[in-house]
Amino acid sequence: MKDMKLGLQLGYWGSGPPLDAPAQVAEAERLGFDSIWTAEAYGSDALTPLAWWGSQTTSVRLGTALCQLSARTPTAMGMAALTLDHLSGGRFVLGLGVSGPQVVEGWYGQPFNKPLARTREYVEIVRKVLAREAPVTSDGPHYPLPYPGGMGLGKPLKPIVHPLRADIPIIMGAEGPKNVALAAEIADGWFPIFFSPNAVKAFEPSLKEGFARPGARRSAEDFEVIAFAPTVIDDDVERAADAYRPFLALYMGGMGAKEMNFHFDVFARMGYEDVAHKVQDLYLDGRKDEAAAAIPTSLVEEVALIGPVEKIRDDLGAWRESMATTLLIAGSVDTMRTMAELVL
Repeated sequence: MKDMKLGLQLGYWGSGPPLDAPAQVAEAERLGFDSIWTAEAYGSDALTPLAWWGSQTTSVRLGTALCQLSARTPTAMGMAALTLDHLSGGRFVLGLGVSGPQVVEGWYGQPFNKPLARTREYVEIVRKVLAREAPVTSDGPHYPLPYPGGMGLGKPLKPIVHPLRADIPIIMGAEGPKNVALAAEIADGWFPIFFSPNAVKAFEPSLKEGFARPGARRSAEDFEVIAFAPTVIDDDVERAADAYRPFLALYMGGMGAKEMNFHFDVFARMGYEDVAHKVQDLYLDGRKDEAAAAIPTSLVEEVALIGPVEKIRDDLGAWRESMATTLLIAGSVDTMRTMAELVL
């Protein structure tokens, strides 16, 4: 079986900063984790905590899972990437995602239309910033540089700072087939937020399509697949499933609009469309506990590692045989230690 890497997913904050994050970061490095990751929604940002906690590390890669495209212009994202890469000694990994229309239009006040074209244009500009080969220009419709019109005084610029690495890895969060194909074409890796070792086979045609496109950066052999592997260790499988059901209900039922929820679509593609509809209806009706209870244990076991340690050890076999290259773990220090024993 192939060697698997482990990453620590610190995520975005709830009502305040997580008190145990510094201990988790220190333990991740001690245990030999490959990476630590932060996220953002519409509260804490991804970059500041990564720099703060990452400053206490020396070997783990520091990544964003994910930075939202609409939160920063592509040149600002490039500036942040080359800055963090210098500060970390070449350990930064840039994870990017489009988010959804509720956040993009409601929080950032920007249009959500044409997410694929926007992503392609955004990544092209970020790479130009990092390469620093010429003043950065773009004639694309979404992020034109220099800005057309205005005072007419804009001029193409190169970043003042020389990059430590001119080609920082870019990982894309993608859930729909077209977005997954785009990730395979233009990125160095893929974040599937909900990963099933069995159902992920449905995305293989999209990945193959992306790898086959002219100018594709990677092949299946050197493409990272960083799979979220929620882990709940408990001798009682149902109790373990209950601990994760509310998270699934939130994303399946309430994260996004009823008519456009990319997470809902993922579970539908896994074969759980009827369940997803029931969960979404209950969740949007305010019956969140019932929505969580409607999620069958079999679905939880598709996308998470739950139950006694012996069961998780057996279940890990399917994850090892899948296309996943890194398992992204979120949990207590004890959970991290157990997973390090099982995986590393």
